[in-house]
Amino acid sequence: MFQTFFYQPVLNLLVFLYNIVPGNDLGIAIILLTIVIKLILLPLSKKSIKSQKALQDLQPKTEELKKKFKDNKEAMSKAMLELYKKNKVNPFSSCLPLIIQLPFLFAVFRVFRDGFDNGTLDLVYPFITRPEAINYMSLGFIDLSVRNIPMAVMAGAAQFWQTKMMLAKKPPIKSPGAKDENMAAIMNKQMLYFMPLLTVVIGIQFPGGLALYWLVTTVLTGAQQAWLFNKDDKKKPVIEGEIVKK
Repeated sequence: MFQTFFYQPVLNLLVFLYNIVPGNDLGIAIILLTIVIKLILLPLSKKSIKSQKALQDLQPKTEELKKKFKDNKEAMSKAMLELYKKNKVNPFSSCLPLIIQLPFLFAVFRVFRDGFDNGTLDLVYPFITRPEAINYMSLGFIDLSVRNIPMAVMAGAAQFWQTKMMLAKKPPIKSPGAKDENMAAIMNKQMLYFMPLLTVVIGIQFPGGLALYWLVTTVLTGAQQAWLFNKDDKKKPVIEGEIVKK
């Protein structure tokens, strides 16, 4: 099922783009593939980003609720649900779109991991011209069949930019002596550096084609994120839900 509905379509789309790109440049074909996949998943990624932003906007309220009902978990859960309901926020809506996108990511990963040898091109659909071989060179000097450390580093830098943008939009929470807030700040800082580092480590383990895909998709996601944040900031939504006294 995975091969039929995800891997094979991604492979065929890449081969099709490779065929129509002037000079059969695999790098340009990968960039176009990334854009097409991003457009297909645009509604999901948009919903995920907006949900993350909504949850961040509510964070000061949720932290207040955690402190107020720290000795009553049941009351805390009810207050949280009421807060989410009043502001029309689903706490799980930011995760579901990402989960749905995972099969596409795995499909792209497998395409670049397996390459185009050992009968892979036999999976090309009959209505798509099957090339005799795929030229892995891009722009005449970048070999996308081997690991590319500079590209992996650029992918990590793009990941840092995207993550920093998301964390910069977190509303400030100031409550002296709040251990939960201090812990959250530490975790956010760790994520800011851990995710880019993980991207670089993974990127240098696999062919440059995968690093290029990850670089382009991260830049596109960051650009979409910046546009949505700017758009939402202009609207200045009002957060509803006052903290109810015990």
